[in-house]
Amino acid sequence: MDGFERFIEDAREHGGSVVLPEGGEGRILRAARMLTDDGLARCTLLGRKTEIETAAASAGVALDGLAIREPESDREAGAFADQIAEGRERMTGSMAERLLRRPLYFGGMMVARGQADTLVAGLSTPTRRVIEAGMMTVGLAQGIATPSSFFLMIVPNFLGQGQRSFIFADCGFNIDPTAEELADIALASAASAAALLSEPPRVAMLSFSTKGSATHPRIDKVTNALALARGRAPDLLIDGEFQADSALTPAVAAVKLKEESAVAGRANVLIFPDLDSGNIGYKLTQYMAGARAIGPVLQGFNRPICDLSRGASAEDVMAAAVIGLYRARRGAA
Repeated sequence: MDGFERFIEDAREHGGSVVLPEGGEGRILRAARMLTDDGLARCTLLGRKTEIETAAASAGVALDGLAIREPESDREAGAFADQIAEGRERMTGSMAERLLRRPLYFGGMMVARGQADTLVAGLSTPTRRVIEAGMMTVGLAQGIATPSSFFLMIVPNFLGQGQRSFIFADCGFNIDPTAEELADIALASAASAAALLSEPPRVAMLSFSTKGSATHPRIDKVTNALALARGRAPDLLIDGEFQADSALTPAVAAVKLKEESAVAGRANVLIFPDLDSGNIGYKLTQYMAGARAIGPVLQGFNRPICDLSRGASAEDVMAAAVIGLYRARRGAA
């Protein structure tokens, strides 16, 4: 099981808990029902109980076995607020408590305090708000200053060799990262790949140039990011700058590269230089190659936080939750 099925089986075997701050959304309710009925996770819906009940009735979803918590009146909101306010000079306890009445921040604190393994949101919440809540609650992982996102791309028949999975980043958040930010994205993506893929991460820093075939400041950014990432993780298999064909195709890499590379032609983690190329790249792969695109999944945090596309289906929500649970069990964030 090299594709998504292995994550499903892992969730079915180990279980886990998911918090869903957009509890009154029909697609969230249907996903929670699927996760519960399939024995994949315990789900907590956040929001006003009456509104969730109304939404569930409208969506035809039974609430049996689904927990509901109301952040506006939950007795733990005060303790959550104290933890957020601690160490923040400009935030008073009352300010933090008002913040914790919002489901997104309340859900983040549930993850931070071990009451849920992962959070899934984004159907009606902008990505920047999900990231903001994640930074204020679970915080960023040690050594990472740039939160980012990735897509798990499951390609059904890669180069005629059958199914293969890749990490694409950043395809959902950082518009034009600096070299330092791009290095952060590369290292966080390598950690995500180590948790999710069935082979060691081999990270390719993508560009419109392969090993000096062109010159431009945009290429310099990529090569500088590569040097920074190598300095921080000298044992990581990371290389560049590569055009996509050099990164993915052994025959092309053999022609375009003069030196040996452990990554060229064998990459499974693709780091795009900006959001234009990342967003275009994953969607082309999804629709032209028939790949399954799971994400955007946020990375670089202390604990797994999952973002969603506004157009995500209930099945997409379920998939994001399952990936979040898998990462949580492996200590990846």
